[in-house]
Amino acid sequence: MEAVTVPVPALQAFAAAIFERAGLRGEDAGQIAHDLVAADLRGLASHGLSRIPMYLERLRRGVVNPQPDIVVHRSWPAASLVDGDDGMGFLAARKAVDEAIELARVNGIGLVGVRRSTHFGMSALYVKQASDAGFLSLVLTNSSPAIPVWGGRTTFLGAAPFAAGVPGGDQGDYLLDMAMTVIARGKIRLAAKEGRPIEPGLALDKNGAPTTNAADAFEGVCLPFGGHKGAALAMLMDLLCGVLTGANFGGEVKSLYFDHSEPQNVGHLVIAIRPDLFMSKEEFTHRMDTFVTRVKGLPRAQGFDEILMPGEPEARKAETGQTKGIVIPPEIAKDLRAEADRLQISADFLAEA
Repeated sequence: MEAVTVPVPALQAFAAAIFERAGLRGEDAGQIAHDLVAADLRGLASHGLSRIPMYLERLRRGVVNPQPDIVVHRSWPAASLVDGDDGMGFLAARKAVDEAIELARVNGIGLVGVRRSTHFGMSALYVKQASDAGFLSLVLTNSSPAIPVWGGRTTFLGAAPFAAGVPGGDQGDYLLDMAMTVIARGKIRLAAKEGRPIEPGLALDKNGAPTTNAADAFEGVCLPFGGHKGAALAMLMDLLCGVLTGANFGGEVKSLYFDHSEPQNVGHLVIAIRPDLFMSKEEFTHRMDTFVTRVKGLPRAQGFDEILMPGEPEARKAETGQTKGIVIPPEIAKDLRAEADRLQISADFLAEA
């Protein structure tokens, strides 16, 4: 079997049809389809369409609410709490960013906690949402156990990605999206599905031994980046997103893959900041452009043709993918065809894989 390249509109329509047939409202299904394809466009296949079978399984087992009643509780002038009603995390997180932006418009800064959410895909989605609206942002989440605390040997803390966005001007935005693991756990899962090994030093198997076997690593323990520093940051994500918001914490978030006993109750935290808190928006934008110009003009280390800002490589991939389409590997295409057959949805465009 070979990979197949599919135009973006076809993939979005397909994914939307899948989720609508699974019971989601049409608008919600379309939003999630857009967000999954956006991850594939940016080269983050681990958080793209490859996740559809896992999401559908959780919907089928009743641990994700297909039509949640997402409620915003505005508890303080600059702070709100979003109850995700155990729906798809994409929906709760999008609502939280919208609320944080509205709070920031009035108060200069907006802080929104989220509880009773689920896995929300690629964190970059939400800081880009804020940047596109002209706001600086931080987006944090906790997640199911994937890494140990420093000195421990069993999973306890989540991979817990941290994302940040700063809108720029002509020189583009700053967009950071990073997990607290050396490598995102979803990438290990994708390598296991495709039968590829992983690099040494990324994970341990379930017996605590170093491994390059992706399947063994996925069932084992991911290692935090930077040793004790990454573990400490993952702990902070759990405190801010779990303890503070009222979501699950301290090893309680249910595994996406292995635990269908009850909803995950993932917690998120979103912060939006006006760019004109201390100066005009025009001056801020000029200073951002100056910063990026200085960064790109710095002397380059050996082996580097240019210096890129965080998020810039992914943005370039997305621009290319919009024109040329997205490459779907054979194993992912096979899984998507199986789900399409199950839901009686056409997937002819995947037949070549």
